[in-house]
Amino acid sequence: MATVSLTDASKEDAATVFGVLRIGFPTDRPADDIPQEQPGDQSAVWTAEFEPTQEWVPTGPMQLEGTVTATLQGSYVAVDQLREALDVAFAVQERGTASGDQEKEVDLRLGTKQR
Repeated sequence: MATVSLTDASKEDAATVFGVLRIGFPTDRPADDIPQEQPGDQSAVWTAEFEPTQEWVPTGPMQLEGTVTATLQGSYVAVDQLREALDVAFAVQERGTASGDQEKEVDLRLGTKQR
């Protein structure tokens, strides 16, 4: 399993990123679960867990309104598979990593791929 946390994003962009990941990986969220903004001045953090699979269905490039900060945390295999799926759909800039014995964490900045 790997946890994906999204920040600095509109609810529409968060839904787009989670939609890409749902296509290829089982998640802990129901299919009709879409990100909702909460009232107040707090910035939103959207989180979901995804299970790596041997075969996933890649999507084509996807459009985002802005940029999204994504943190992937989990087993090496799960994080690498999720990162690969995001690389196919978005322009990905790695902002940092942390590794341990069993898990790793990767901080990414996602944007729309330039054509």
